[in-house]
Amino acid sequence: MRKLLLLLLAIPIISCNSRLKKDAETIIKNFNKDFITDGFDFPVGKPNAKNYYNAQGFGKNAHLGDDWNGNGGGNTDLGDPIYSIANGYVISAKDIRGGWGNVIRITHVLSNGEIYESIYAHCNEIFVKKGDYLLKGDEIGSIGTANGQYLAHLHLELRDQVGLPIGGGYSKDTTGYLNPTTFIKNHRY
Repeated sequence: MRKLLLLLLAIPIISCNSRLKKDAETIIKNFNKDFITDGFDFPVGKPNAKNYYNAQGFGKNAHLGDDWNGNGGGNTDLGDPIYSIANGYVISAKDIRGGWGNVIRITHVLSNGEIYESIYAHCNEIFVKKGDYLLKGDEIGSIGTANGQYLAHLHLELRDQVGLPIGGGYSKDTTGYLNPTTFIKNHRY
């Protein structure tokens, strides 16, 4: 009975991993080759996060992303532009409510076939729509407050597993998540 229970518990995990692999294969197959990325930049103060600081980095308090704030603090960065960190394809751009507010999800394909997903949360405005192709540095939205839930900032996540559920933004399990700042610094071509 115990073995059957373990098998039943493993099926959703196997199914999820199979779905993610199939999603990745579909993305690569259908991806417009003109938008293969040639490197990554920061999402604010382009290209080097000038006049911004990372208020809560990846891993701090089990945080799964970076929280970018303007140097002025408070809401001084409300409405500031957010830029795509790399060439990519918008897979979602909408208000998902809760503690997330307006969220933009973009897939990025590298020339070696690796796929990443960037997530931009708490946006005040969204300037892109699902299905748009983007170039690195394109303005995609503006910094917001998740509909008044927080002081203005950009929550940026970077994932090496495309299509994971949005999650809660915090977890000790970082499977599928990357440190955005470290990744960007190591992929500046």
